[in-house]
Amino acid sequence: RAAGAATVAAAPSRGGTQKRNPWDLKGKVSDMEDKVRNYQMKVKTLNQENEVLQDSVSQSQRKMVQVEKELQIQRSQIGEYERKLQVLAGVQDELEKVLSDKNFLQKELTNLEGKYKVMETLRDSQETELQTLKLSVQESTLARVQANLRDSEEEVRSLKETVAQQKDEIYAGEMERRRLHNTIQELKGNIRVFCRVRPLVGGGLPKHIQLATSDNKAITLAKTEESHTGKTADTQKNYNFSFDRVFGPRTSQQEVFEEISLLVQSALDGYNVCCFAYGQTGSGKTYTMEGDEFDETRGVIPRAVQQIFKAAGKLGEQGWEFTFTASFVEIYNETLRDLLYTGKSSKRPEHEIRKTASNEVTITNLTYERVINEDQVLGLIALANQNRSTAQTAQNDRSSRSHSVFQLDIEGVNAGRDVKCKSTLCLVDLAGSERMVKSQSQGDRFKEMTAINGSLSNLGIVIAALANKESYVPYRNSKLTYLLQGCLGGNSKTLMFVNIAPEPDSFGETLNSLRFASKVTHSSVCICDLSVNKKIRVD
Repeated sequence: RAAGAATVAAAPSRGGTQKRNPWDLKGKVSDMEDKVRNYQMKVKTLNQENEVLQDSVSQSQRKMVQVEKELQIQRSQIGEYERKLQVLAGVQDELEKVLSDKNFLQKELTNLEGKYKVMETLRDSQETELQTLKLSVQESTLARVQANLRDSEEEVRSLKETVAQQKDEIYAGEMERRRLHNTIQELKGNIRVFCRVRPLVGGGLPKHIQLATSDNKAITLAKTEESHTGKTADTQKNYNFSFDRVFGPRTSQQEVFEEISLLVQSALDGYNVCCFAYGQTGSGKTYTMEGDEFDETRGVIPRAVQQIFKAAGKLGEQGWEFTFTASFVEIYNETLRDLLYTGKSSKRPEHEIRKTASNEVTITNLTYERVINEDQVLGLIALANQNRSTAQTAQNDRSSRSHSVFQLDIEGVNAGRDVKCKSTLCLVDLAGSERMVKSQSQGDRFKEMTAINGSLSNLGIVIAALANKESYVPYRNSKLTYLLQGCLGGNSKTLMFVNIAPEPDSFGETLNSLRFASKVTHSSVCICDLSVNKKIRVD
């Protein structure tokens, strides 16, 4: 029907106009719309002409005002001339000259008006061109800025994707590093033994201690035995020992720590780490563990703490957040003492070793200090050293009569990866291991020595039980082994320093220390096998 209506509408009508059928309302409406559009176009044209006329009238009015002003000026001049004519009625030449000047000025005025109109037209044209140029410049600038913005957004998006990918790669690399690091540590042995020889007061090395120049893992004790009959020559008996590493008397504190720094890193990776020094009084245990206040002579504990906080800072760049909690406890005569306690001695609380629901070892009423930097930890260590029990023996004027256990609990969280790790770094300075006869202990000192030797003996029994994969490990036979249970079993890494004194009169104690350490180093405890081959019951 629409096509039909269009055909009818297109047909010519009488008189040159179209004639619609009465029923063709749509066509009539279309005609009316065309007429309306025509009228609108005419109105628009008239409005435009009106605007042009209005502009022309406005310009004429402005010119009229200007002419009136000029006319007024000329009238004033004419009045002046008339006054002059009245005064100089007889001066006809001057009057004619003035009239001539007037005509000239009028011509100049007309010329100036023409020039003004030309300048106005030129100004309008230049303003239009300037506006067009501004719009063009703005549009091109806007287009360029938008293009740069899109490029920048694309670059930022690409960089974000690259950063995210690099973070994933860094995290994967960190996890792989931890895995390989732990594999290397397990291949080296989860329980390792280092031997360190203290230098003589006058320097050098005694004849009865022999260190191979080509082998840094061997040490030999040589003992000369006299002939009982006097008919044969004196004989020399050698005691050969081999450990994971032997440090001579000239070895620096830095060299010693470099050998155990990887174990310290394992603590941040989520593994329990224990390092303890064993040996007779005066053999250099405390120097090895704590050292002096100077940087070159600092011991294992301050260096380990420094490394922990430095490594934690670097891991912080990968999204890790660590919290550190320090404690320092002393085991004296099988009694626990809080070395960070600052209250009155009469109100010192009692302490007991307990296990939490998660099978973690904890101590009741012990001071646990949250630490955030190395200096805080060193301050706690200084406080603990002031509170530690010492006494005079024949071996040392100020001999340590207790085991001191420094523990740094580490909790790490990587919220972005939803990963957590928890471990403990345990650093132990054991009491002197000399025998009763050697230390000449009496009274309370004899009681102390009995407790010390008993706990050290139980330490050897526990290590032997772990080595033999026995179903029962007697951790509770002493407070020392019970407290160190988490560091001797499970996923822990353990390092024992056996410190020996070089004096000839310490030969017997040195031999006993090396024998004890040799039992530990030949235990070959593999913690990962304990959970696979046999279920071990701990008490």
